[in-house]
Amino acid sequence: MTRTQLGRPVGASGEETRQRIIVATMRSVARVGYSRTTIREIARLANVTSASLYNYFPNKSELIKATIAARAEAAMPRLRRAAEGAGDIVDRIEAVLDECGALMREYPDLAAFEWAIRAENVIAPDRHGTGGFETFREIIENAVAKAHRRGELADHPDPRAVVEAIYALVYGLTELAATMAPADYQAALNSAKVLVRGTLFAKIS
Repeated sequence: MTRTQLGRPVGASGEETRQRIIVATMRSVARVGYSRTTIREIARLANVTSASLYNYFPNKSELIKATIAARAEAAMPRLRRAAEGAGDIVDRIEAVLDECGALMREYPDLAAFEWAIRAENVIAPDRHGTGGFETFREIIENAVAKAHRRGELADHPDPRAVVEAIYALVYGLTELAATMAPADYQAALNSAKVLVRGTLFAKIS
């Protein structure tokens, strides 16, 4: 009986294997945290040998950096497009929240990974704009600045306060995505959209 060798699956390209390792890293960190994540466990989740993994990443630190960059590459362009879409500021923030929900469905380990690397101070703000919440704040700042120029913040004259409120909302939703069941997170996300629309609480006559 021939023993199956772990490594690059038959027909898989090097890039496919690399992406599988990155997904496995995100999953492992999301489950047990950065400090408890090991190369051996990542290799097991990615269905490669540890030796094969080292052909792609020389050490755990470089692997985590690549995974952090991959999460930004997956999320930030989509969130930026949503924030720059059609409609007024409410429409655009609602579009951003919808995109957040879509990302959490497509990448179920994304929020827990983000929370884990922040809890253990694995990352610092990225001056090149490829970070997570730092880049997201910049996206929101641009959207609110555009709304302010259009006169869409009539009842909220301080754009900085609006940015902080939106940032806090998304930050909190990300924590929920990292700690709650997907259905509960989606319910909270839907309520947040209602809140943004200003109709969460009915007026009492």
